Amino acid sequence: MTAPDVLFTPLTLPCGQVLKNRLVKAAMSDSLGDGRGNPTDPQIRLYERWAEGGAAAALVGEVQASPRFAEKPGNLVLAPGSDPDRFRALARRGTARGCRLWLQLGHAGAMAYPPISAAKGPSALDLPGLSCGALSSQEIAALPARFAATAELAKALGFSGVEVHAAHGFLLSQFLSPLFNRRDDDYGGSLENRSRLMMEVIDAVRTAVGPDYPVIVKLNATDQLEGGLEEDEALDVVAALDSRAVDLIDISGGTYFPGAKSASDRAGGGPYFADFARRARTRTRHPLMATGGFKTMEDAVEAIESGAVDAVGLARAFVLEPDLAEKWRSGRTGPPAFPRFRSPPEGGVTAWYTMRITELAEDREGRDPPDLDRALALYEERDRARAAIWTAHFGPPA
Repeated sequence: MTAPDVLFTPLTLPCGQVLKNRLVKAAMSDSLGDGRGNPTDPQIRLYERWAEGGAAAALVGEVQASPRFAEKPGNLVLAPGSDPDRFRALARRGTARGCRLWLQLGHAGAMAYPPISAAKGPSALDLPGLSCGALSSQEIAALPARFAATAELAKALGFSGVEVHAAHGFLLSQFLSPLFNRRDDDYGGSLENRSRLMMEVIDAVRTAVGPDYPVIVKLNATDQLEGGLEEDEALDVVAALDSRAVDLIDISGGTYFPGAKSASDRAGGGPYFADFARRARTRTRHPLMATGGFKTMEDAVEAIESGAVDAVGLARAFVLEPDLAEKWRSGRTGPPAFPRFRSPPEGGVTAWYTMRITELAEDREGRDPPDLDRALALYEERDRARAAIWTAHFGPPA
């Protein structure tokens, strides 16, 4: 097959859903919710643009089942009391041109945003930049049903599938990680125990949505933190997922621990987790996707041609060029023009891309983007404003 054939051959998931090509807009925290957990017009337009741009699927990052453990005050909350019409509009317009729109089911746990949350994780922690309580046994027992209820709502409102988020240091990732998880009950200690909550969530979600609806799992190849989940254990988790009705394993890595390096800070170029995916291929029958570090069409083609993955997740590339999939399909194969930042402030690069997302959503990306300091100031100012709306709507942290 020629290079475009490799990327633009449809992929049939185990549940029967067909992706029109192998290029997926990976989950990002777009921070475009209205502060009350509902989609805004710009957010709906954003996902419409990615659909019009030819992506096979797009993931809406960090959709919460509860307002109590949100990652940011711009997150969506899909639960009783949400505005169904706004969510239906997002689902309808985000599935233009045959794009699949999947919701990423989130729970920030220990990483919950302090102004609107009382953070709790697997274990109580008091570390520089991170303090949280421990979830009780009763709180843990209630989580699978809560994830499942949100998945059921997503299906009813017209979304194409759901992703169980067990990566990047959020709650299910915290349970997997020996750094965060110091429990001595059935949810701590051995890898089997640390995996238990994730498996229970997957099973509950599958029961809620039935056999013909996509259930994706996002998993860290490595936490990239000393004492965290490492590759050999992550491979064992991949193998254990083979007994679950999963349609795609989305492999990523890194943890949003205060001060920690991101996956994009690693040395060297090229996709970050393709080598791990090659190892994972021998441990599972499930389709695989790798997310992180894909910048060129050649990167994507090589990962698929080599058999490492079945699909490629791109995030920042789709932020720079929302119609990237259509450009590559039509033979315009050049890579996006990734900006280079020297000595960025902590959080500055994330803020820059988030504000670039806002420009896309408002159809005004022709302007010069702000510098990192200005982007960070705008990002933090918006979070403060939406945190006030969130607290007024949902009440103070419990």
